[in-house]
Formats: sequence, C-alpha cells, structure tokens
Amino acid sequence: MQLGVIDIGGTFVKYAAVDEEGAFLFHGSVPTEAAQGGEALVAKVQRLCDELMGKVQLDGISISSAGQIDNVNGRVVFATDTLPGYTGTELAQRISAHTGLPACMENDVNCTALGEYWKGAARGTRDFLCVTIGTGIGGALFLNGELYTGSHFSAGEIGHINLYPNGTPCTCGQRGCYEQYASSLALQRQVTEQFGEGWELKAYLEQVKAGNREAVQLFEHWLDNLTTGLQTLVHLLNPELIVIGGGISAQGDFLQQAVLSSLENKIMPNHRQSLQIKMAEHDNKSNLLGAAKNFLDKSGME
Repeated sequence: MQLGVIDIGGTFVKYAAVDEEGAFLFHGSVPTEAAQGGEALVAKVQRLCDELMGKVQLDGISISSAGQIDNVNGRVVFATDTLPGYTGTELAQRISAHTGLPACMENDVNCTALGEYWKGAARGTRDFLCVTIGTGIGGALFLNGELYTGSHFSAGEIGHINLYPNGTPCTCGQRGCYEQYASSLALQRQVTEQFGEGWELKAYLEQVKAGNREAVQLFEHWLDNLTTGLQTLVHLLNPELIVIGGGISAQGDFLQQAVLSSLENKIMPNHRQSLQIKMAEHDNKSNLLGAAKNFLDKSGME
C-alpha cells in the first residue's frame, strides 16, 4: 500500500508518499499562505494530491491538520484565526471527491503522537503525553495504548490551559493561555523584548549554552513556565513518558535535561519515579508518519 500524506500547519504544508512500512518514497513542502483563507488552502491541498498522484500510484490520502478535527468525518470542527475561514471545512470528503481515493483526517499533534508511537520515541509505551512546542503548544494523549481524543475530538488542547488569569491575550479569544508564555514563539518574543531585533532563537540558545547570564535568566523563566504547565499534566495523567516535538526539540539532550531537571522539582515522588522525557525522533516527519498510521489503522492494515 502507498499513501499520499499531507500535514497542514500554520506556516508550511508538508506532503509525502509513504508505504505501509513507513518508508518515504517522496516528500516536499510549500508555504501555507494561511492568510488567503480556507478555500485557497483546500485548493492547495488538491494540487499537492495531484502532484503526488503524478509521481506515485496511491491507494489513499491521509491528512494531518492544525485545528480541532472530527476524525470520523474528516471535518475541521474549529480552527483559530491562524487559519482563517478553515472552521467547518469538510476536507477529507472534498479531497476524496477530487482524487477518487479514500481519504481520512486527524489533528496534527495526534498525528505526531501516532508517528512517534509507531516508529519513534514512544514505541512500546502505553501511557504518554506528546507536547509540540512551536508557534503555539499542542498536545496529544495516549492512554492505555490508544489515542484519546475526547467526547468531541478536542482532547489535548494543552496550549490553552490557563497559566496566568487575565494575562496575555491568546488567538483562542481567552487570556493567559499556556502557549502565550511557553511556546517557541513566546520565547522568541521574550528574547526580542530583552535583546532587541536580530536575535534568532537558535543563536540565542547557543548563548544560553555558553552561560551568558542574561540569556540563562530569561531561559530559566521560560522553562519555569513550560514545566509549571507540565506539572499539572503529569499530576493529572501520571504518564510514563513525555515526548516533546516541534522545532525546539532539535535542541536534543540540552532541552531534555533542562525540562527533566526543572519538572522533577515540581512533581510528587510517585509521579517522578519512572517518568521519562524524550525528544521526538522524526522531527517534522512525525506528523506525516502519523497520518499514514492513522490511515492504516482505519483501513485495518495494522
């Protein structure tokens, strides 16, 4: 079986052809151009499907997407203004009609969790939390060996835990949300405020590693916000493992040790006993792998 897999994010749309063993036959990415709206995004996905079908004989299409996703009907239940005009889009049905192939759809962070469970950091782990740190903070819950999506497909919206009541306004319409303080975008904003324009996150984190006092102080403040949110989740869910994805996971052992050290000081002994922190193994391909796994699961292939 060969699948076309597409991952829709706020900045890029990634796409690939993947076989049933998770091997990539082809992959690429294009800018999302989210400001053009939901209909333009549907047209873009249709064009990418055409491109994939021109390269590989496909048996189906599987989509990973930002937003709250009805994974039964392949519909966008809700998307913030990061993707304007996207809420309500019946994307799986429209892609199936366009391609003549079966299509399915799942939330992007749920796909990260599926991909890491299938071929990555969470192999063999029955209870884990997947956290993606990027423009926002996404979450996915794997409980008792299964993805948990809640009563209306919206479990895992951890970026919108309230960290500071009446705090910074969020794209969801509320104030003080976790992702406004502990996302990569929040860290970049804090770096710019303190050090001025021109400080990219990668260069800033090198200064942290080099022991720059001001850089370290800012990082420790951001880390404290990050692990305060994780503290609540660990006490609620008691997971074996937290998998951290998103671009900042490229910091590897440095970030892993920083998170673990900070978090261990905040959680109760029984929760601390066997908790592991791992970086996602497949970086920006986790979502594409997870989309493939989602299709295989739904078709009874796995």
